[in-house]
Amino acid sequence: MTELDNKETEQPKINVLYEDNHIIVVLKPQMTACCPDESKDDNLFDQIKSYVKTTYSKPGNVYLGLVHRLDRPTGGVMVYAKTSKAAARLTAGLQSGDFEKKYLAVLCGTPEPERGTLCNYLRKNTVNNMVYICTPSEEGAKYAELDYKVVESKGKYALTEIRLHTGRTHQIRVQTAGISHPVFGDMRYGGANAQKGKLALWAYSLSFSHPITKERMKFLVYPPENETAWKNFNLSKAVEI
Repeated sequence: MTELDNKETEQPKINVLYEDNHIIVVLKPQMTACCPDESKDDNLFDQIKSYVKTTYSKPGNVYLGLVHRLDRPTGGVMVYAKTSKAAARLTAGLQSGDFEKKYLAVLCGTPEPERGTLCNYLRKNTVNNMVYICTPSEEGAKYAELDYKVVESKGKYALTEIRLHTGRTHQIRVQTAGISHPVFGDMRYGGANAQKGKLALWAYSLSFSHPITKERMKFLVYPPENETAWKNFNLSKAVEI
């Protein structure tokens, strides 16, 4: 086999947390897009399709349904659908509130109070791909809500658990920056206040009903403790809001 042939047959390493005939739950690496975009970069969606096609020797085009998204710099748990029926039911569950998505974030400074709810209206500027807090009457305004709880504070930073009630683009990053406590490493929304480093935002807990069996499923994976922002915290202290 030539070196080229070897590269063509080599499969990307995907961290599969759970898989059956209907869904596949994986761990998305940071700085990997969750689906194809204008950049044409390698992405998790295409990697999973290639994995399924090769692993199960499936002919033709492999179906894979994108149910929810994570920003490119955010890592964590994601579920994809392996059938159109599963995709439709998971999407309906997402819209009805069946999904429970929780994140861990290292914030710059400690929010006061240390437990609360953030409610804003957000609008996206498609030209620069930035999201802004706005008034309800502005064109394109969408309601955004999240709960947060400070788990542990150390010096200038706070390990915080966040539960989303809505799934807006860049929601956590924009709303925490809006109260002057940006996510560590988020130079885009926090500027110099965010500190340089890898974005300390991780989708660590995902819960939903299986689209076919209706069994309640929950997946929990902590962020990599060797990363600068996380290593000074006891991540196991994170508990449900």
